[in-house]
Amino acid sequence: MTPDDLYYSKEHEWLRLEADGSATIGITDHAQQELGDIVYVELPDPDTALEADEVMGSVESVKAVSEIFCPVAGTVTEVNGSLEDAPEVVNSDPYGDGWLIRLRLDDPGSVAATMLSAGDYDKHVASEE
Repeated sequence: MTPDDLYYSKEHEWLRLEADGSATIGITDHAQQELGDIVYVELPDPDTALEADEVMGSVESVKAVSEIFCPVAGTVTEVNGSLEDAPEVVNSDPYGDGWLIRLRLDDPGSVAATMLSAGDYDKHVASEE
């Protein structure tokens, strides 16, 4: 089930707007299922400025290495360091403890205009299959 309280990219990242105006970003359940067992996650350093659609890291699974794209512009404020020792958490809890980065958004108002709702994301995934 795709959580309704998040925004989604066509590249299978999710974004949650936080109360303080920042955003938490991860990969979707669909993405982690397609990848299979995740064995390594590479993330940007804190204070890295990212542009929308820029590569922000990669996820390595037993099947392949996939790039992760930042869906919006902003500056990394935090990375999920626990994934260094337990990357498999992205598989078991992609919308919770498997988050990837936190970002200070350049333009918080752009999120709703540029990203997909849960329903639109589900339609996008269905169209890919």
